[in-house]
Amino acid sequence: MKVAGVGLRAAATLDSLRDALKGQEAGLAALATLEDKAGHPALQTLAREMSLPIRAIPRASLAGLVTLTRSCRIEQGFGTGSVAEACALAACGPGARIITPRITAPDGLATIALASDPEVEAGSGEKWMRKETAKPQS
Repeated sequence: MKVAGVGLRAAATLDSLRDALKGQEAGLAALATLEDKAGHPALQTLAREMSLPIRAIPRASLAGLVTLTRSCRIEQGFGTGSVAEACALAACGPGARIITPRITAPDGLATIALASDPEVEAGSGEKWMRKETAKPQS
């Protein structure tokens, strides 16, 4: 399963999302974003156009996920370096791998990253891997 994680600002447009995703659409099974962004009109429209479900990821699920790219602002607010990468990893589940690190739309309003379930990518030689999440605290 290949999932596109999506990070987006409130001002993001459908063109913002299309520009970030351009050339990465083949084989996608779903889009994934934060719960509070899942209803964003541009994302809803993109999902309908592509006939893909949107997986709403709880904010708490991102904390501790190790991403390939890192934004200090995002890290402080979400406990992970990239919302797009972390959402993609969380949607694919344990052992997921980043296959395309965060891509930012030219207008800076949306980001896309791709992750895949390890069984799907087995033998592909992909070097990007999801590291284990932080252990829950007792």
